[in-house]
Amino acid sequence: MEKIHSGWENMGFSYRKTNKRYVANFKDGKWEEGVLTEDQTIILNECAGVLQYAQTCFEGMKAYTTKEGKIVIFRPELNAQRLENSAERIHMAPFPKDRFVDAVIQTVKANAAYVPPYGSGGSLYIRPYLFGTDPVIGVKPAEEFQFRIFTTPVGPYFKNGPKPLTLCVSDFDRAAPYGTGNAKLGLNYAMSLHALVTAKENGFDENMYLDSATRTKVEETNGANFIFVTKDNKLITPKSETILPSITRRSLMVIAKDYLGLEVEEREVYFEEVKDFAECGLCGTAAVISPVGKINDHGNEICFPSGMTEMGPITKKLYDTFNGILLGRNKAPEGWIKVIE
Repeated sequence: MEKIHSGWENMGFSYRKTNKRYVANFKDGKWEEGVLTEDQTIILNECAGVLQYAQTCFEGMKAYTTKEGKIVIFRPELNAQRLENSAERIHMAPFPKDRFVDAVIQTVKANAAYVPPYGSGGSLYIRPYLFGTDPVIGVKPAEEFQFRIFTTPVGPYFKNGPKPLTLCVSDFDRAAPYGTGNAKLGLNYAMSLHALVTAKENGFDENMYLDSATRTKVEETNGANFIFVTKDNKLITPKSETILPSITRRSLMVIAKDYLGLEVEEREVYFEEVKDFAECGLCGTAAVISPVGKINDHGNEICFPSGMTEMGPITKKLYDTFNGILLGRNKAPEGWIKVIE
């Protein structure tokens, strides 16, 4: 298949319109048949639930070209389940999980020419999302919804290789106890924007959020989960009811145990422990793993032994193994890779 773009290595992580997007509407208590359309615009009532009360959730996924030239997506059934959980948390009609996977496949197939080739470092970013569409002026849930998927080709997240980040311990809270932190909702990201901009204005790449109840335990960043490596090479991931259950993090835990033979532990991580870890990273769909070089706690710096020039050795093995699975260089666990036929 002839590709639409050239110069893939020079693309950044930004939106570019592709040919088709998927649209389905929920009305009269049921989901209508979905369609692929060339129209990227959305027409909404000025009083739509999404505009008045932020009733929306979304997912982030990628399609890759493997070494053998096949187009694949990674564990889409987990995105389907997480979208369902998010929708139910803010009282929206979930899009059926079986239809979700089929809709993703349809959309990727329709935009296959935009999937960057193997070796370019690029991928086709996939954004499924769901929102309330009918007029809602009183504080109550919408009754009509729209589910959509669009795609956009993106280049490698790290243009010059994955360089370690500098984080700051945020004075803001990401999520409240018993709140919506474990759901992928637009409102969670909206409330993090000021904290993110403030961090960047102060010279930091990202925030480290602590739990809002005690401010003693590590939670996550604006858009990624944490992983830590101990000095005896154990992988530690924070556990909390207010952390988004990252699909990448869960997959890295399996890779660490089954591929690298590491001991893995998911537990509460107290901030006072962080200075004793050998490596730190952020994990998510966009970059798989972003290494962290140091954390600034109101002027007090925690510097990791792996330094500010490259990934630590265990983080690098995790990163390379995961990418090898995505691109077909390493055998994937059963059911992880969906080939787009």
